[in-house]
Amino acid sequence: MKVLIVEDEKLAADHLSGLIRKYDNTIEIIGRLDSVTKGVEWFSGNHHPDLAFFDIQLADGLSFEIFEQADVQCPVIFTTAFNEYALRAFKVNSVDYLLKPIDFDELRAAMEKFQRNRGQFSLAGYHSMIDNVLGMLSDNYKQRFVVKVGEHIRSIPTSGILYFYSLDKATFLHTADDHNYVIDYSLDQLEQLVDPKRFFKINRKYLLAMEAITDIITYSNSRLKVELKHTHDMDAIVAREKVSKFKQWLDQ
Repeated sequence: MKVLIVEDEKLAADHLSGLIRKYDNTIEIIGRLDSVTKGVEWFSGNHHPDLAFFDIQLADGLSFEIFEQADVQCPVIFTTAFNEYALRAFKVNSVDYLLKPIDFDELRAAMEKFQRNRGQFSLAGYHSMIDNVLGMLSDNYKQRFVVKVGEHIRSIPTSGILYFYSLDKATFLHTADDHNYVIDYSLDQLEQLVDPKRFFKINRKYLLAMEAITDIITYSNSRLKVELKHTHDMDAIVAREKVSKFKQWLDQ
């Protein structure tokens, strides 16, 4: 069996490759692509594999765009960190997905499902699924967060939040009017709940909105230091592996 991987994070691609070989070491991984552009070029000029793994969020856009620009003639298993609303569309359309971080049991189940349904691939079905997923993603980003202030309850609109951050095993949101509130979500959960066009997780401590940034400074080891409104926190550093995506996010 020949398999293609479309994934823009090297560590994630290496991890997925290892899981595939653990499942069946006779599988040939014929290529690893890291962008929509390269995906379109590859599918336009090569014999298609038996199966492809597509990360949904690539540095230059959603991998769904590859279907729009190239004639993809192979089954696809999507890898995704998107929220439960989007995942429902995959289930309804009988297209499999792997939720990051991927573990071996999930990969094995997806591969077994692929083997069972191998002769039922339908390009029209993928286009229907993509339309449903995009609709769900656009309609279901979180609009407000409920917080407790003493004995009072407040509802904070997402549009008024500059950034979320972790401190001492707790998560806070920071508002445009310079207030902090504890919330019952991890940064990983928040990353799936808020609009990725507005918020970007620069490291394990900060998930920030574009309007929170006052300056960006070149830092050591190919990293970037971000200066934020209302704080001089030295930990607001864009992790090296996120710099490329961060620049793409700034340039959208």
